Amino acid sequence: MHAFVRRGLVGPKNVELILFYVTYPHKEIRGVGDFIERITGDAEDLWNAYGHESLLKSYKEYVDFMQGRTKATFIKFKNLREFATPIPASVISRVTGIGRMPRMGKYITKEMAHQLIYGVM
Repeated sequence: MHAFVRRGLVGPKNVELILFYVTYPHKEIRGVGDFIERITGDAEDLWNAYGHESLLKSYKEYVDFMQGRTKATFIKFKNLREFATPIPASVISRVTGIGRMPRMGKYITKEMAHQLIYGVM
């Protein structure tokens, strides 16, 4: 079980898979995980309950990441799989119609996700 942190009370609700997009300079999807749940609330309470599941190394690193925000979202997932061959931006754009990945991510359909993961490249 893993968790990643988002600033504020945002994040997916009805999701099956989470695709991990790596920004500059790569601009590619490098892995996928199975969505478990989204937990929102007080940043300090969430760190105390779920911080050990995040990739952040310390509470100080978490506080720095939060940039003074008092509310957070932890996205819990399992079965993180790194792709042997990352999915490049050109393929993402062709399948989804997204020219540039939004900073806060993007919901795509199940069909699009399967095209990206299982290969109509």
